[in-house]
Amino acid sequence: MDFRFSDEQNAIRDLARGILAKEVTPERLKAAEARDRIDDALWKTLAEANLLGVAVSEAQGGMGLGLLELGVLLEEIGRAVAPVPALAALAQAGLAIASVGTEAQRERWLRPLAAGDAILTLALVDPGSADPTRPATRARRDGGAWRLDGAKRLVPAAGRAARVVVPAATDAGVGLFLVDPAAAGVALTAQRTSTGEPLFDVTLDGVRVDGDALLGDDAAAKPSESSGGAAALAWLHDASIAALCITQVGVSERALEITTGYVRERIQFGVPIGSFQSVQHRAADCWIDLQAMRWTAWRVAVRLVEGQDVGGSRIANAAQHLHGGMGVDVDYPIHRYFLWSKALELSLGGATPHLARLGRALARSQPLELA
Repeated sequence: MDFRFSDEQNAIRDLARGILAKEVTPERLKAAEARDRIDDALWKTLAEANLLGVAVSEAQGGMGLGLLELGVLLEEIGRAVAPVPALAALAQAGLAIASVGTEAQRERWLRPLAAGDAILTLALVDPGSADPTRPATRARRDGGAWRLDGAKRLVPAAGRAARVVVPAATDAGVGLFLVDPAAAGVALTAQRTSTGEPLFDVTLDGVRVDGDALLGDDAAAKPSESSGGAAALAWLHDASIAALCITQVGVSERALEITTGYVRERIQFGVPIGSFQSVQHRAADCWIDLQAMRWTAWRVAVRLVEGQDVGGSRIANAAQHLHGGMGVDVDYPIHRYFLWSKALELSLGGATPHLARLGRALARSQPLELA
C-alpha cells in the first residue's frame, strides 16, 4: 500500500506544524494546563487557518476533506501536545455530524465548529455496556421528542461543549442524539486526570431533547444490521480508535526526537550517554515500534475511508527512562509526552479488549493470502 501523502495532505501538515511550532510555547502550555487544558487562542488560530474545517464540507465553510486529512492534522497536534480538544471535537463529534447528520444539523453545528466558535464532543464510553454498538443508555419517545436515561464516562471537554453526541438504545435500534450539557437532567462530574485533560462523567436523568436532536433522524437499525445508527456508531468507534492511534504516532515521534537529542548531549563518565550500547539498543527499539505504529495506524485509517473492515506505550516508557531524573522535571517537555502517550493508550479501552476483538475477527476469517 502506498502511504505517501498527497500534495494537499502535505500542505495541511506543513501549515499545522508551522502554526503549532509558533503558538505552543512552554508558557502557553503551562497556562492551559493550569486551567482546563484548552488554549482558546490556539483554537481560534487553527480555525482562522481553516484547519478545524478539514473534514467539514465546503458548504459549511470547511475544506471538504476527510478522515485521512484530519489524521494529518491530529498527528501534528500529537507532536506538539497541543492543548486543544481536536480529537473529541473534530475526529469524533464532528465526523459523527458530518457522516450521518442532516443538512440542517451540519449547518447548525459544523459551521461554528469550523469557525472555532463551538466545541463538540462524543460520549463513547458507556459503563453499562462493553460493546460500543450496544449502549446501555436508553432513549424513549416522548411525543415528538425523546427522553434519555443513562450514564457516560470520561467524556472529553463536556464542560465546554455546546453539544454532546450521545449514543443511546431505542426500542427500534440505536440512535445518536445531540444533547445540551446544560439541559435539565444532565449532571456533569469532572474527573481529574494526569494530563490535565478535562474529562467528565455524564449522568442523564430523563433528559428531554427535541426530535431534531436525533442525528440523521435514524434510530431504526439494530446493532447487527449494516445501516442506520448502529452502523454509524460502529464506524465512529473504529474511526475514533484510528484517530487516537495517529495522534499517538505524533506524540511518540516527537518524544523520540527529544530523547535522541538529549542522549547526544547528556554527558556521563566523560562521554554522551548516546554512545552507550544499551541506550542505542533502547532507542533503536523505539524507532522500530514507531514505524510499526505508523504503518498500522494509517492502514486502519485507509481501510475505514475505503469502507473496509478493520479489525506506544513502550516508546513513552523508554523516553522517560532514558532521560533519568530529567524525565520527571515538569519544566522539561518530555513528561507531557509520557502523560499523553499513557492517556491515549488507555482511551476507549486498554490493549486487552482490543486484542480480544482482533482475535475474534481473526477467528471469523482467514488470512488474506489464503482467501
